[in-house]
Formats: sequence, structure tokens, C-alpha cells
Amino acid sequence: MRDLDLTTLRLFVSVCETGNIARAGEKASIVGSAISKRLAQLEDQLGTPLLVRKRHGVVPTPAGQTLLEHARGMLDGAARIERDMEAYVAGGRGQVRILASVSAMTESLADDVAAFLREPQHRAIKVDLEERVSPEIVRGVREGHASLGVCWDAAEVGALQSRPYRTDTLCVAVPEGHALAARRKLRFVDTLPYEHVSLPVNSAVQVMLQRRAAAAGRSVNHRVVVTNFEAAMRVVRAGLAISIMPREVAEAGTTPPPGLKLLPLDEPWAQRRFILCFRAADALAPAAQLLLDHLASLATPP
Repeated sequence: MRDLDLTTLRLFVSVCETGNIARAGEKASIVGSAISKRLAQLEDQLGTPLLVRKRHGVVPTPAGQTLLEHARGMLDGAARIERDMEAYVAGGRGQVRILASVSAMTESLADDVAAFLREPQHRAIKVDLEERVSPEIVRGVREGHASLGVCWDAAEVGALQSRPYRTDTLCVAVPEGHALAARRKLRFVDTLPYEHVSLPVNSAVQVMLQRRAAAAGRSVNHRVVVTNFEAAMRVVRAGLAISIMPREVAEAGTTPPPGLKLLPLDEPWAQRRFILCFRAADALAPAAQLLLDHLASLATPP
């Protein structure tokens, strides 16, 4: 048996529901004779009568009633396929992978993605977030392991395209009672005589701090290296070291953070801008493009 034609099935359902070939033709903008021809071909294809003609219209035969039930299911399935495919084209479905720096992840990115996914039209989109240091973010996006990357704009993104995202402000976290705690603000060189707790040395902020220290003929004395800011704050509270970290992270949840003193870092580079990096906007899947637009709309004004 040849494959059943959805258009013919749709017309068959309409004839059964209206009980009249002419009225079904009016609804479909097709002449009744064309519908009659299609239905006759369908009966020949299936090898059984489907309709009984009455004085005022038609009614399905027992075989026609069975076909009507199946046809409705097939048409519903076809409609779902069409809706799902339209959703993919519009970005309503899909999976997006993001590589992000620890700062972006800790500060606002998770909340921003969650807000995006709460919108009804985005609930079928899945987003994977993975924390990486900036060089790995850029490499991962460039090599196609992720659709989007979120990193500090000081990172070398090469040929990747980018759009602005949010900003944060670096400060100096010291334990209460520290020799620097009485200061109102600090220059970076003021911190260099003291031991630091820092993130991995290949993270963008640590690379920048090493360069700034080298330009001053000094070096950063790393006493402890940790992988996240929560651990860094614990080290500072314990009095083991000081740390340069985003104020937005240190103040999250509790202001001021207990056991810490946050001092402004008086440097032109203390305010950082994050960027959204990607290979090319026209190469992004619709879901990734929607998420990119959403995150870019939250960019802090310059």
C-alpha cells in the first residue's frame, strides 16, 4: 500500500465532520469534485468503501470510522511535528553550552540564564554551564565545544566576535584587624608586601595582576591558590592572606561579609567588563542566538 497522503486524510476528516463534501470543499477552498476524486482514490488505495452517501450528505462506513480515528491521530502528530520544528527554527528548543569564568558564574550569569529559562517560550531550551579560566573559554568556543563564552574583556579572544555583558568592581579583601584594614582605599602596589590568596595563575585576573606587578618591578606573593571565591574568602577570614576579588562576589548574601574588610582598589582597571564571545552570530543555532540576545540586553551601560 502506498503511503497515505496527509492532505487527503485532512479532507476526509473534514468531510466526516461536516457530513457534506461541498461544505468541506468550501472550508478548504477546493471544489467538491476534486475532493470526491481524492476520496475515491483513497478508497481504491485502501480497498474498502469509506463513505456512504445519503440524501443530505455522507457518513463514514465502519471502515471509514476506523480510518477517521487513525487519521485524527496522524494529523495531530503531524501538527506537533510542525510546531516542534517551528520552535527549533524560532529558537524555542535546543541546547546551548556556555563556558564562563568563575567571576561571571558566581556573580550574575546563573541568575540571568535562569531568568531566560523561566520565560514560557524558552522552557524547552536546555543550557549547560561550565566554569573555565579565560584561555580555556576562548579556546573552547573557537574549537566549537561551546556556543558562547563569558569572560573578562581583557582576555585575548582573537577572531571571535563579542558583545558586552555585565561589569564588576575589584576590591581588596583583608581580615578584620589586618594592617591594611584601617585604610580607606588601596593602590595595587600597596597589597604587594602581603601574601595573597588567588585563583589559578592562568585565570585572566591573575595574569593581569602578575603583569601589573612586573611593571612595578615586583611580584605577587601567592600563599594559597584556590579554585573559587568562597574558598578565597575563607582563607582571608582565617587571617592567612589577603585577596583581590570582585566586590559583587564578596558582598553576595551578607553586607558587609563577616570577618572581612573590603577596601576599594584605586586603579583604573578595577572596574571590569565581561563580554559574550562566539564564533559568528550567523552561525549560532536559534536557541543560542536567543540566549545571546537576552544576556547582551543585560549589559551594564558604559
